[in-house]
Amino acid sequence: MTTDAELLHALPGAVLLVQAGRIVLANDASVRLLEARGTDEIHGRPPSDFVHPIDKPRSQQRIGAVAAPDQAGLPNKSSEFRICTCRGNLRMVLISSVAITYQQQPAVLMCGLDMTHQSEIQAQLRESERNYRRLFENMQDVYYRTNAQGVVVHVGPAVRRVLGYEPHEIEGRTAEAFYPRASDRDALKKAILEHGEVSDFPGQMVRRDGTVIDISISSRALFSSDGQFEGVEGLYRDVTQRKNLERELQRLATTDMLTGLANRRAFLERAQLALQHHQASGDPLALLMLDMDHFKSINDRFGHLEGDQVLGLFARTLQALLPPEGLAGRLGGEEFSVLLPGLGLPQARAVAESLLGAVRAMDLSSAPAVLHSGRRLTVSIGLACARPGDRSLHDLIDRADQALYLAKHRGRDQIASLQDLAGPPDNGLPTARTA
Repeated sequence: MTTDAELLHALPGAVLLVQAGRIVLANDASVRLLEARGTDEIHGRPPSDFVHPIDKPRSQQRIGAVAAPDQAGLPNKSSEFRICTCRGNLRMVLISSVAITYQQQPAVLMCGLDMTHQSEIQAQLRESERNYRRLFENMQDVYYRTNAQGVVVHVGPAVRRVLGYEPHEIEGRTAEAFYPRASDRDALKKAILEHGEVSDFPGQMVRRDGTVIDISISSRALFSSDGQFEGVEGLYRDVTQRKNLERELQRLATTDMLTGLANRRAFLERAQLALQHHQASGDPLALLMLDMDHFKSINDRFGHLEGDQVLGLFARTLQALLPPEGLAGRLGGEEFSVLLPGLGLPQARAVAESLLGAVRAMDLSSAPAVLHSGRRLTVSIGLACARPGDRSLHDLIDRADQALYLAKHRGRDQIASLQDLAGPPDNGLPTARTA
């Protein structure tokens, strides 16, 4: 039969019995906790011998309070104390005590649990939390979370830098309120619901000052334990500078630097797409080929700098007269082309007529040498419309080119199209253009 003493030593928690301010009993768990060689190293000593100096006043106060007559039999609330072991090591111990009677004498029973490991974990957790907070508050990306209705329930402090709002000014409002177009937010929601998450998804948002910025979003859908959609969580960052650089690189890659019009490659790519649309839809499509008359003599007489001024002036005149859907490009030298989607022969001819008159009336003050020479600038225009039988863009460009040859052959400063001829093109047309 197990005795009371055997039960006491079998307890996993440390137990000390204190009478007249001295330890009179210690179980095996106490010996291990205090790193004693045996109970002889503990018995007869006041409990304060093992309490860290910082915690001694609090410990003595608690023992005195629990021994008060009105507290008899009532344990005090557990509290953590720093303990110094017999080997000089520190432990964090959770101690509770209660006043009892032992062998007809008042005593205090103290129970302790070693919390050193738990305290270390808590310290690590607190340090981890501090590190997380520091990272969260200083990160450049904006953390956000919305509920199933799209209402922002949490947003990180980086939103101050990115959008110019305080977090509390955004929380409680719908995410759509900060998009320039609701369709952008709809596209993001659709992508997240289809794939569960998105990475580097492009979009735009509106800053507090009204500026529209480009953002990159990485987000994932949140679901409840029963599979119900609960909202979205993710990060977004301001990528306006990167997008502006990309747009500028795209502009440089597709723009003629002298005139600001589309360069040859960009123009032909757009023309190819327009022809494919024509072939699929049957919508009309016209093409103008333009060549400035006697331009070589301008370069020869007034120099290339003056010639460049004339080309820039011509390009601006051309751009100003384009219909909204039109595209002008510089194919090389003084040769230009205009793409006119949706326009048939009569409408395209009207555009070309406007160009003829505008070129004749150009203000040459930006090219003073040409202006003072009294020279009049003109342009020759070849016009062609897409046909159902066109096998490629080359067929359309070739007809416009032949029409331009015809305009040159007839005396320049005019419009020509192969439809102007009663029959096939005159075999006497020149095979190469002359300025």
